Amino acid sequence: MQKQILLDMLAQNRTTCSFAFDQITAENADLRLNQEAASIGFIYRHTGEMMNLFGLFFGLPVEVQNTTMGQIDTGQGQDTQVSQHLLSEGYQMLQTYIETTTDGAWHDPIETPFFGTVSRARLLGHILFHTAHHAGQISLTLSKGQKFL
Repeated sequence: MQKQILLDMLAQNRTTCSFAFDQITAENADLRLNQEAASIGFIYRHTGEMMNLFGLFFGLPVEVQNTTMGQIDTGQGQDTQVSQHLLSEGYQMLQTYIETTTDGAWHDPIETPFFGTVSRARLLGHILFHTAHHAGQISLTLSKGQKFL
């Protein structure tokens, strides 16, 4: 039952976030809320990168390189198809991880540099929140953003 609950949470996150993610195009990837804010494309790429990179804490093999966390937006997110692929890979990675992790293991501690020691379940919750948070930023930028030169 626990496995199905986690899979349902992942599916709902994907559905909810898709309302923003599915609107991203090459034409709107450079929209920003203001000159200092990151662009839609940058946020989209960051979300896909981080979803995959969080897999490292679960002990999963990850080949994605960080180009956004702690970085300034210099156009890393212009190729929206790459970001879409990163996000799709991230969701698949999490689905497989949920399907292959025993119920009892979700209570096991994982050491993170951000939150200290947390359970696997809590880390999964953070990944889903992080993804939804950035989907909200993208949604707001899609409705209020501008192109800055």
